[in-house]
Amino acid sequence: MKMKNACIFVFLIAVLIPVVNAQVKYENFQSAKLGEERQIKIQLPRGYNFNKDKSYPIFIVLDGDYLFEAVAGNVDYYSYWEDMPEAIVVGVNQVDTRYEDCLYSEQNSLPVETGANFFEFLGMELLPYIEANYRTVNFKIAVGHGNTANFINYYLLKSNPLFQAYIVVSPELAPNMLAYIPESLTKIQSKIFYYLSNSEGDTSSLKQMTEALHTDVSAIENDNLSYSFNTFENASHYSGPAHAIPNALQNIFKVFQPISKKEYKDEILELEISPVIYLEEKYQAIQDLFGIEKKILINDFKAIAAAIEKNELFEYYEPLGKLARKHYPKTLLGNYYLARFYEETGEPKKAMKTYQSAYTLDEIAGITKDKVLQLADAIKQDFGY
Repeated sequence: MKMKNACIFVFLIAVLIPVVNAQVKYENFQSAKLGEERQIKIQLPRGYNFNKDKSYPIFIVLDGDYLFEAVAGNVDYYSYWEDMPEAIVVGVNQVDTRYEDCLYSEQNSLPVETGANFFEFLGMELLPYIEANYRTVNFKIAVGHGNTANFINYYLLKSNPLFQAYIVVSPELAPNMLAYIPESLTKIQSKIFYYLSNSEGDTSSLKQMTEALHTDVSAIENDNLSYSFNTFENASHYSGPAHAIPNALQNIFKVFQPISKKEYKDEILELEISPVIYLEEKYQAIQDLFGIEKKILINDFKAIAAAIEKNELFEYYEPLGKLARKHYPKTLLGNYYLARFYEETGEPKKAMKTYQSAYTLDEIAGITKDKVLQLADAIKQDFGY
């Protein structure tokens, strides 16, 4: 119940409070594949026009006439708190065309006629247009609800899936998709994030299909698949996205988030490798997955330092200090960690001089000039330097 209330709270903040500085554009996109115009909505990240060197993941949101604002608000909210990267959100309005857009064959459950046209419109027209006209990275997320949640899975069936993440909310699955989806996820050879949810208020047939899909997908053993699933109690079919979207974002972008208390306690304190290597690998994974070179957060440096102190693995202060110097060269951080290394490994004179040299650098993360001078003076008194 508490989790449900928290999700609703985040959703309301993200959607009802105006999105400050995020830019929402409305465009009429002339599609040759559809033979008509289709309205799209585009939310650009805060500061998009000011940081010309920065590129962003893409969200393609179907049912954009009602789902776009929910996704855009949550993306803006979570990226503001650095729990996910800033992203470009594109919504496709389908208020009068949902049935035609999602049309599939009764024989094989695959897109046919107007459904096939819509499939090609998204992959061959809309996405290339976004990539050509906006600064993007190669990480694309598809979002759908009900019929459109079934539809986004068709891109997963390709040998080279068009999207790297799928947010599948209460899908009205075509019959053969119960076999197609697990088969495709078993064979994927690149990283795919797959989020699935249903709600207590969904129809019984929808819940049965979703549970059957969950059973099969959760049994898949493939390191390239990152899978998560939620069932939301006391939620209707139409309130389901309010719960699903924040949960999906947290699961997909877990590695991007600052080190949490849980991660610190359950993973970092129990490491059998260097915690500094863990930190470097975390940020390398962010770059590999999302195409984003993220500066290591001060919070994460402090978490690793706390683990070094807790487990008394002081030899790891040396690589941590060098890493801190690389990312925060004008601050006290790197010198402080290196001085701690010298102090704990039997080189007090080096520790004293390193503390003293840090006096010319900028204060950071609670490490002040007065503090490092006091530490240097304490060593001087203890050893009579």
